[in-house]
Amino acid sequence: VVVERNTDEMSGQFAKKPGYEKGGFADESNFHRIRITLTSRNVKHLEKVCSQLIDGAKKKELKVKGPVRLPTKNLVITTRKSPCGEGTNTWDRFEMRIHKRVIDLHSPSEIVKQITSISLEPGVDVEVTITDN
Repeated sequence: VVVERNTDEMSGQFAKKPGYEKGGFADESNFHRIRITLTSRNVKHLEKVCSQLIDGAKKKELKVKGPVRLPTKNLVITTRKSPCGEGTNTWDRFEMRIHKRVIDLHSPSEIVKQITSISLEPGVDVEVTITDN
């Protein structure tokens, strides 16, 4: 017995998601992965900028991951109090703490500029890295 099958019927055997094409969604081609790195010496200012960025991204209905809190760097300098080196050996310890947060976004390239154009607090450094999928 010879059984002939139509190849068109076989291709319709598995249901496909709407908008799905080979290699991903059709509208996902212009999406970018954006990593925003925020650094500051003041935690309050840093957290305020983080919340503003995340609120703006959620209003645009983007995928947001973060803020990821990276370990705090403690920069310590120990110096003698006496300028001439005479007298008792008394020391000063100066410390500067650097706090860092990372936010990952998945969004189109047009929206990136709108999100990152928020008002920044003084002393908060922002680094934006954009990669294609």
